[in-house]
Amino acid sequence: MTDSLTGVWDGTFVQQQVGMVTFLATLIETGGALTGNVTEPCTVPGCPISTHNASIAGHRSGSTVSFVKRYEPPGHGYATVSYEGTVNAEATEIDGRWKLPGTAASGTFLMVRSSKPAEAVATEERAKEPAR
Repeated sequence: MTDSLTGVWDGTFVQQQVGMVTFLATLIETGGALTGNVTEPCTVPGCPISTHNASIAGHRSGSTVSFVKRYEPPGHGYATVSYEGTVNAEATEIDGRWKLPGTAASGTFLMVRSSKPAEAVATEERAKEPAR
């Protein structure tokens, strides 16, 4: 498998008592190292912010992917989450499990490579932001 994971990914994860949560991830793969960022809604009741941002740091070896998502800033029930998954042969999907370190909390996730170029997604996201 030689296809790079660099790109924009639409994702979902399943969280007990919340259900399915959607997120948008941008991955950059360099020599097997993975970095990037994630944007997702806050699912904690009474959360004072509507959207969380997180950074990704991890690696890929063949079809195996693992990374840690670190919320920035941490808080509101969020800190770090570990992910382990498998990339399909076409490098268009990553599926696996997430786990909150030090707890029994875990669930499944799926990421699908977006068909839009990263610039188009970034432009769309900026267009959704309220005018200042």
